[in-house]
Amino acid sequence: MRIPVIIDCDPGHDDAIALLLAFASEKLDVKAVTIVAGNQTQEKTLNNALKVLSFAGVNVPVAKGDDKPLMRDLIIAPEVHGDSGLDGPELPESNLKACDMLAIELIAKVVRESDKKITLIPTGALTNIAKFLLCYPELKEKIERISLMGGACFGGNWSPAAEFNILVDPEAADIVFKSGIPITMSGLDVTHKALIYDEDVERIRNVGGKVAVMVAELLDFFAKFHMDMGFKGSPLHDPCAVAWVIDPSILTTKKLHVDIETKGEHTLGATVVDYYDVLKKEKNVDVAFDIDRERFVDMLVEAVKYYN
Repeated sequence: MRIPVIIDCDPGHDDAIALLLAFASEKLDVKAVTIVAGNQTQEKTLNNALKVLSFAGVNVPVAKGDDKPLMRDLIIAPEVHGDSGLDGPELPESNLKACDMLAIELIAKVVRESDKKITLIPTGALTNIAKFLLCYPELKEKIERISLMGGACFGGNWSPAAEFNILVDPEAADIVFKSGIPITMSGLDVTHKALIYDEDVERIRNVGGKVAVMVAELLDFFAKFHMDMGFKGSPLHDPCAVAWVIDPSILTTKKLHVDIETKGEHTLGATVVDYYDVLKKEKNVDVAFDIDRERFVDMLVEAVKYYN
């Protein structure tokens, strides 16, 4: 039986690849895609999602979220993803349109109408997921799990303490992490091990076909930022959250208690992971720490073959 999922994302190079990985998997049934502002503005991330899905020949309901986080001004990442949010390949305009519903309305509709519990896969800020939980509390029990990309046990990438997705909307993250829904957190501890090297990019490019070439071009652009940061490869953050749902054995996780810092001067947006169980609190998150990189790359290569 395929796992019904909703992907909430802010494309973004690695979000785009996460989308393609999900739609290529025979294990997943992607019911909807919802869009959050983060890597770029809501307008640009929505446009990017529609372009990628259209280019890949995927037709699924897509809905936009709010233009900003719950309580804060929007932070974006043009230095990583470019002015469009998806710089690199030249993608034609989409033949798809977003649906009339807002993101939280589409999530609620899919969850309400599903015979099976839905797994949510957020790969951006958690604004839409938090608003859904606030507005439709009666549907919380129909969420199987949240497999998210965000956070870190040790250090951050947008501040010394915080990872970007959580820092964009820490109040939303706090609501989600306190929700009681099972969570798998693919944070920087694991995503910085999900490295794609030049030879992996060429392997993807050599699959041939327009989608494989587009993914390789996305990775070419993505690599420039990470090379300047001292990485020997590009960490593919967001596909980790999808890969775990497809095959949980690909990641190594540890169940731990995690809180979100919403007030700290130097630690705003930090996922405070009680790694040594100091607080003896309920362990609310499966935190990922390691990945079978070779199997992960194989999964990505097989995914782009699907579109040929």
